[in-house]
Amino acid sequence: MDFEQIRNDFPIFKNRNLTYLDSGATSQKPQQVLDSIDEYYKNNNANPHRGAYSLSIDATNCYEDGRKKVANFINARYSEEIIFSKNATESLNLVARSYGMDNLNAGDEVVLSIMEHHSNLVPWQDVCKKKNAILKYMYINDNNELSDEEIESKITDKTKIVGITHVSNVLGTINNIDKIIKLAHKHGAIVIVDGSQSIPHMKIDVQNMNADFFIFSGHKMLAPMGIGVLYGKKDLLNKMSPFLMGGDMIEYVYEQDTTFAPLPNKFEAGTQNVEGVVGLSSAIDYYNKIGFDNIEQYEKELLHYAREKLSTLDFLDLYYPSNEENHSSVISFNIKGVHPHDVASILDSKGVCVRSGNHCAQPLLRSMGIDSTCRASFMFYNNKEDVNKLCNALVDAYNMFSKYLNKN
Repeated sequence: MDFEQIRNDFPIFKNRNLTYLDSGATSQKPQQVLDSIDEYYKNNNANPHRGAYSLSIDATNCYEDGRKKVANFINARYSEEIIFSKNATESLNLVARSYGMDNLNAGDEVVLSIMEHHSNLVPWQDVCKKKNAILKYMYINDNNELSDEEIESKITDKTKIVGITHVSNVLGTINNIDKIIKLAHKHGAIVIVDGSQSIPHMKIDVQNMNADFFIFSGHKMLAPMGIGVLYGKKDLLNKMSPFLMGGDMIEYVYEQDTTFAPLPNKFEAGTQNVEGVVGLSSAIDYYNKIGFDNIEQYEKELLHYAREKLSTLDFLDLYYPSNEENHSSVISFNIKGVHPHDVASILDSKGVCVRSGNHCAQPLLRSMGIDSTCRASFMFYNNKEDVNKLCNALVDAYNMFSKYLNKN
């Protein structure tokens, strides 16, 4: 597979001279995805599920065919187990409100990893306060991983819900999902997996994984912004209350009562983002054409190269798992003594785009004794030259600040 040729599929790299290393925030979009959205608006745009005329039926088919494609992509058993939302944040809030509020009781425990994005943390704080439940955390060790001992000590018979990021958006740590899910189920708990940082980089099989809920955003995997996915096991979704209410999620409305539509409509109130589903469907086609075996091999080699190159810069603090086999896509770092925002600004002046800040993971960074980092996140359209440009820009940034750092 010629990944240099694949890079040519992304118009932004032709239109802007940049080294884009912020795919963990949002990925760039290939021409094929952009064309599919344009094609939809030119030929099939209408409100789905509402019209008896052929154009509305075509829009409905685009939307529902996309649902089937997502189900096949993650190997869901039923297409109605795929619920569309506007992003992973909304999907996570849906589970917290619809499942958490209905199933947690006083004294029950919710267990999260300290690595969680705020979107899989703040909703559970709120739900636990309202239900008088207890919120507990699994903490990372010196290798930036969750140890078996930590997992086993926190997930107990009191645990009712476990929320876990598949891949940390700060550390790139690939968590031991299999162990966590098996242990949680042994104790009678359900598991919510945030797959936002994993699904762009590895093949996901939700049946094999046996997660109760699996959640991701389209915009991190080549699709447009504004489309998210909640996968949930059918029996759980059927028992849950709707999160949003309004058009298209109802069966019958009376003056004092309402009955709700069956899955998946029960959780999809209002006019949906059909263009987002069309773009996500096209992105899935793009992934399938390349193949995850090729993607994983290429990105593994690229990440290894980045780890090696960055580790030679002794003015950096690096934050990632010690075990390279448990590392995916993300490297966080700081120039010692320099604020990450300043570093990111200097890198930007060199055409290198990295994220700086707390990455919506303040509890994790606080547990590590730091406030913020720079973060380089990689995708298969990146190459070793991007890594070289990052390293060269970091050397320039360090040289710019070194005379102030060495004053004392």
